[in-house]
Amino acid sequence: MKFNYPISILTAFGLTVFLLFFLRPVAFNIGLVDKPDKRKQHEGVVPLTGGLAMFVALSFSILTLDTSIGWLRAFLAGALILVITGVLDDLHELSTTARFTAQIIATTIMAMWGGIVLNDFGYLLTTSSMLGTSWLAIPVTVFAAIGVINALNMLDGIDGLAASISLVSITGLAIVSVNSGHRNILLVLGLLAAVLVAFLIFNLRCDKKNCSLAFMGDAGSMFLGFVLSWFFIMLSQGDDRAMAPVTALWIFGMPLNETLTMMLRRIRQGRSPFSADREHIHHLLEEKGFSNRRTLVLIVAASALFAAVGLLGHFLHIPEPVMFYSFLVVFGGYLVLIKRGWKVLRRER
Repeated sequence: MKFNYPISILTAFGLTVFLLFFLRPVAFNIGLVDKPDKRKQHEGVVPLTGGLAMFVALSFSILTLDTSIGWLRAFLAGALILVITGVLDDLHELSTTARFTAQIIATTIMAMWGGIVLNDFGYLLTTSSMLGTSWLAIPVTVFAAIGVINALNMLDGIDGLAASISLVSITGLAIVSVNSGHRNILLVLGLLAAVLVAFLIFNLRCDKKNCSLAFMGDAGSMFLGFVLSWFFIMLSQGDDRAMAPVTALWIFGMPLNETLTMMLRRIRQGRSPFSADREHIHHLLEEKGFSNRRTLVLIVAASALFAAVGLLGHFLHIPEPVMFYSFLVVFGGYLVLIKRGWKVLRRER
């Protein structure tokens, strides 16, 4: 049975709220919770049910759309694999190998079944020659999608951050979709936005014992990373592409800058780029005395600024190489700024 779109939006929002309520006691019973430790500074025991609730709500609300959803079968299959893996990881802390294996399977489904393939990077280096991926298209797609998934996962450190960053990216993608007439994509992005808003109500709300009523967990961050990578590639490829690949780079600019900076620092220190620590941008701001909410606002504002620059370049038709080299300059500045910030903080200590 098909409904009109406002009902679909309400379904996505309402079902997310219902599931977050319904899954709370279940999470406490089976141990699907996050407890404070040396790395995690939150208060109380918080259910890790956000990812599962968002996936189920989005999947069900998609079924209510008055449009063909055959193209979303691979999308839901890949997302389901990552949600299941994320829930198992939240319960039992899977190995890095197990998580990456699931990500490779999900993104391969995206490329080979869904047909979402990164065939080129657009006119990234020069305006006269398109940078194609040729026979490496599928491996490059898998690598890029896994990069987005883990960038969002690594940024998920304070209440509301990963969801808000995702909401910024979804808004940017929705604006591009409206301008290019990609109606079906816009419908799904709207549902995803409704699901995220519902989750944020729980994630940013406190009760007497906990600083948050629900976390998204690895299930949520991997799910959202997969969704974003799917639409970044889908909208930036093909003859009727809605945007250049470099625009996607800017829309997702804040997580990419933070993740690359963090990984380079860990490698320079002789550690695994995926090792855990307390040297993320939100840790730096908190150490400087900013509250969690102010830290959240600053990082989300920075993310929105990145997205705005990307959209401005897109609508003003600024040459792709100019946008790409500008991004590299900004990344260099970000790298230096964060490095200097930690040096000053250690000196103050």
